[in-house]
Amino acid sequence: MSTQQDNDELLPTQTENYRVSEKKAVDELQNLDANDESLNKWKASLGLGQAELRFPDDKRTVIVQALVLQSGDHVIRMDVSNDKAIEELSKRVVSIKEGIEYTFKIEFVVQREVVSGLVFLQKLKRLNVTVERTEDMCGSFGPKYETQEKRFPVATAPSGMLARGIYNIRSRFVDDDGVVHLDWNWKLEIKKEW
Repeated sequence: MSTQQDNDELLPTQTENYRVSEKKAVDELQNLDANDESLNKWKASLGLGQAELRFPDDKRTVIVQALVLQSGDHVIRMDVSNDKAIEELSKRVVSIKEGIEYTFKIEFVVQREVVSGLVFLQKLKRLNVTVERTEDMCGSFGPKYETQEKRFPVATAPSGMLARGIYNIRSRFVDDDGVVHLDWNWKLEIKKEW
């Protein structure tokens, strides 16, 4: 059960005097400055004007498919594409070796409209005490049929006897408009060996 404090800890940092611009439909963006060739190329790179939807029956704008943890040859792919996969992930423990360098990658599909200011937030708790909170800006993304991804900077897992154990993690993918595209819980165990 999440508390108000848990929810507040997983809100993106607000920049003073920054206001989110008015949301515009894809068609409206496509028609802006239609005679500007360089702007039209930029719009095409965002995926504006692509009509085909990857998941036409799914009403979500951002469909997060997986969180991938990689360290050298070790790749752990956590499926978060639907409620059943998230429930299964919450029941198991993902294990990594202490002291390793690793990186996260998030894979997702954007459809129907441009999403601005996507942020990936994580809060790690051990023995019910928050030990780390991370916030990584992913950027803005237009609708595309293809899976898009964001790779995060390399991090080092804690090491030592006190660092070993199970961490409860809450992850959230949210945009500038405050829309939470996915919010899920999972467990990570730091062990002496793989």
